[in-house]
Amino acid sequence: MTGHETTEMDSQLATVVDEIDAEGVPEWHAMSVDCARRVEDEVFTSDSQQAMGFVRDYAFDGPDGDVPVRVYRPEVTTPAPTVVFYHGGGWTLGTLDSADDLCRNLARRVGAVVVSVDYRLAPEHPFPAGLDDAAAALAWVAEHAATFGGDPERLAVAGTSAGGNLAAAVALRAREFDGPDVAHQALLYPITDRAFDTDSYSQNADGPLLTRADMEWFWAQYLRSPVDGANPYASVLRAPDLSELPPATVVTAGFDPLCDDGAAYADRLADAGVDVAHQHHPTMAHGFLSLSDAVDVADTAFDALAERVRSSLSE
Repeated sequence: MTGHETTEMDSQLATVVDEIDAEGVPEWHAMSVDCARRVEDEVFTSDSQQAMGFVRDYAFDGPDGDVPVRVYRPEVTTPAPTVVFYHGGGWTLGTLDSADDLCRNLARRVGAVVVSVDYRLAPEHPFPAGLDDAAAALAWVAEHAATFGGDPERLAVAGTSAGGNLAAAVALRAREFDGPDVAHQALLYPITDRAFDTDSYSQNADGPLLTRADMEWFWAQYLRSPVDGANPYASVLRAPDLSELPPATVVTAGFDPLCDDGAAYADRLADAGVDVAHQHHPTMAHGFLSLSDAVDVADTAFDALAERVRSSLSE
């Protein structure tokens, strides 16, 4: 199921899109990498920080140097369910700060410790560097979660967009290589395939908030060569076997070029016998969960996501 049946964007979201357009931000692919990173950080870093019981920055020895992480613990009884979170940004943009508000929201609504991962970015560190960091972070959290009030027996991965891709790939990798037990994977408007020929890519080629040209540019930054695009740890939709993966929540938006990426992956998971909930929001656009303070549908959607993750981690 996709969002192609709808023709009208949610009015509150349309207002936010107009406000962003009025700021005169070029499309991501029209900027240099350094400029796009700076703009992404400026636009998405929020000043309104939701109160947490505990927020602290750490780093661990990763595959090639330090991997910074930020731990969020709301006012909850410990040990609490633990979510390892990977930010979006096309594997090229994004920081702990630009994902801060979303992580606080996730921690508060789920009632979980959230560990946000500052994995290495392309093009300086192409595939599979970011994935290596993402997998190492899961292993580190599984080993050390109890130190900051997390429960390593109730461990989930989550991510938005490129981060959703990493979360899915980490779950695949943990299954394949005897990694930590993952109880849930929350894939929020994930990238699942290096293919630009779906209906949603065609109908939402010009955005809003993400365009097909942006996605072509992001993939070009991430991959060492086009051959990597066929690798199932990059294009997770191409994994030959999705059985015995953790239960999943896949969130998609009707006005998102990536809508069909997420829908196809949810269908593949279901066909493989995985417990999957596909939460589709036809009037929303890419990245909408970050707009829950301004868009009622996004706020309700975030609650539905949190309820699904919370119930999965309480079983």
